[in-house]
Amino acid sequence: MATTTGVASYSKYDIRKRDVDPKSAALLVIDMQSYFSGIAKPIIPALRSTVDLCRAAAIPVIYTRHCHRSTKDHGMLGEWWSGNLIYDGTPAAQLLPDIGRRDGDRVLEKSTYSAFSGTGLEEILKSMGVEEVIVTGVMTNLCCETTAREAFVRGFRVFFSTDATATSSQELHDATLSNMAYGFAYLVDCRRLKASFSPTY
Repeated sequence: MATTTGVASYSKYDIRKRDVDPKSAALLVIDMQSYFSGIAKPIIPALRSTVDLCRAAAIPVIYTRHCHRSTKDHGMLGEWWSGNLIYDGTPAAQLLPDIGRRDGDRVLEKSTYSAFSGTGLEEILKSMGVEEVIVTGVMTNLCCETTAREAFVRGFRVFFSTDATATSSQELHDATLSNMAYGFAYLVDCRRLKASFSPTY
């Protein structure tokens, strides 16, 4: 699969602007796993910058890992992606190195597109006083978009990264950015996050 990010193109969708509030935000790093390495590796520099910026601003970082433990826990994904599922315990299921993960960081396992489904994520965020989420990772148009939409519906303010998300085509990536900006999320990138966090340093 080819990989793409919206670094150069997202400004045309950027219809609303707002800064992240570090005091009430969490960073979600979605499915940066070996299975997606071809898509994920090119965005690692931007992802690492995003993680570093968030840590410097005391924003908690939560990782997700998509995996299945049996042929009975994949629901419709089994029908849709038959033969291309990620099973726990395989190399494909492991998180990539160099994505800024530290010992003690929370890693949630999920078995569908949404990071909220069956993971306790909403309860975790609320227990931490989180009201805003920054969404990064792969794939832009599947797990990242679904997670962002669910976060919005559940009452979280959503910020969607344009340079630390990626998917298999520019068309799919841009479609998500357009959808997110229109009805669900503020678009951000490393440059904008750095500018908005600078007063906190």
